Amino acid sequence: MKQKQKATVHEQRLYDALVGRGISTELGYNDGHKTVDMAVLPARLYIEVDDLGHFTNPDQIERDFKRHHFSDGDDFDTFYVTNQIIDKFVDRVADAMAEVVKRRMEKLK
Repeated sequence: MKQKQKATVHEQRLYDALVGRGISTELGYNDGHKTVDMAVLPARLYIEVDDLGHFTNPDQIERDFKRHHFSDGDDFDTFYVTNQIIDKFVDRVADAMAEVVKRRMEKLK
């Protein structure tokens, strides 16, 4: 399986914002089927930071459907966010994700 070499600028910005909020986050996590941009393992959460093509290119959308299928049954949810949102709202996204992680952790206790 192809390993991702380096985080993109947008992935790194969100990662830094999450870690800065005390969220244990892994960059470039391989779940055995695919590599996701980020994983918050204790909260069973994957994060994908994608360019606009993942939301506007029909071929890419279909590839993403197939890719997402590999997560069926593993009890992980995937959060998708665009580079454009990270550019303008990284702190708001990180705040919201920190709250989601907190809620998920409480449920998993």
